[in-house]
Amino acid sequence: MAMRDGRVILPGQTIGILGGGQLGRMMAIAARQMGYGVTTLDPSPHSPCGQVADHQVVAALDDAEAARTLARQSDVVTYEFENVDAAVAEALEQEAYLPQGSRLLYVTQHRLREKRAVQSAGVPVAPFRPVTDRAGLRRAVADIGLPCVVKTTRGGYDGKGQWVIRTLDDLAAIPDAVFTQAVVSAPAGAGGPAAGPCAEAETDGESAAGDDVAAPLIAEGFVPFIAEVSVLVARRVDGRMVSFPPAENIHRDGILHLSIVPARLPDAVLARAVSAAERVAEALDAVGVLAVEMFVTADGEVLVNELAPRPHNSGHYTIDACDTSQFEQHVRAICHLELAEPRLRTPVVMVNILGQHLDGVLRGMPHWPGHIKVHLYGKREARAGRKMGHVNVLADDVETALAEIRRLGVWSGAAVP
Repeated sequence: MAMRDGRVILPGQTIGILGGGQLGRMMAIAARQMGYGVTTLDPSPHSPCGQVADHQVVAALDDAEAARTLARQSDVVTYEFENVDAAVAEALEQEAYLPQGSRLLYVTQHRLREKRAVQSAGVPVAPFRPVTDRAGLRRAVADIGLPCVVKTTRGGYDGKGQWVIRTLDDLAAIPDAVFTQAVVSAPAGAGGPAAGPCAEAETDGESAAGDDVAAPLIAEGFVPFIAEVSVLVARRVDGRMVSFPPAENIHRDGILHLSIVPARLPDAVLARAVSAAERVAEALDAVGVLAVEMFVTADGEVLVNELAPRPHNSGHYTIDACDTSQFEQHVRAICHLELAEPRLRTPVVMVNILGQHLDGVLRGMPHWPGHIKVHLYGKREARAGRKMGHVNVLADDVETALAEIRRLGVWSGAAVP
């Protein structure tokens, strides 16, 4: 039987983290500052999280026996990214304490299920259609209209697995291989595609289960947005939840470039975004931090784009600009401690350090003032487009912070005008 009882995990006990990336690293740092032990599971012996954890199990993330080893060393288990094998998470849910459960992973690992779950929460999304083959793709595009966006239903990150379709000729850019990608079925304990508090509504007369098996792609209407925002909601098993101030996000080449807080949008729009995020968290019965990414249109409408059932890149500003970081809040939520009321202490702009920026950051750091906070992730190989760290620039207002980023010159040509 799955254990999701809201038990209190106290400092001195151990948190197990599935995944060893930078999110796990920052989660582990927050946990150790609070007095917890940390064990992580990752295939790389030099993973960012493993460098700061007490112990690391070196194994593939779909290695069920290795996950059980992690669980035996831990009093509570969490995950640091949503591509953890859902079947492994389901097994741990039955045998260990995984307060987030496997159901949330099952939903957010598949864009079609995710869209339907958001819809069932009564929160708007862009029009969408499942796509099973090339003929169906043309029908979906004709139905939704141009321009539109075609995405793989599984996988894809930082803009990968996505195609903007402006003319029918653009469909030729979608490779044949994506139509045959495997779709993983629901873990047995996750309740199947239409069970639980986030049961998906039916669309176009097709069942959610049938679409999950047969739809490797999803076509979505193009949203003419004026801004992108994200809200991070922290929620406990008992339903207690709080939200961080919304971040205004700027992407470059599909990768998050800047997060600006306070977001440069009317208060009423930001309140609408927070309300939408909290409705989604409630409907999904989320535990821990849930990131809800949204589009804002010219008339102030907010449409949910994507979910991430864990701390998120756009929440890194909280480490230096809030009295409680998203990582401490996640630990508090999964350990059933009282959640902190998030307070923004100072305006901030977070800017990602990609592989092509690292040399410039290292050259500049000796000369940068103390209000520029650099966080590096301990990755050994710097590649273009790879997230190596981030910088939080604190200032009296966000325009001053943006001007500072331009002045540093590391992100030349990429910063906001």
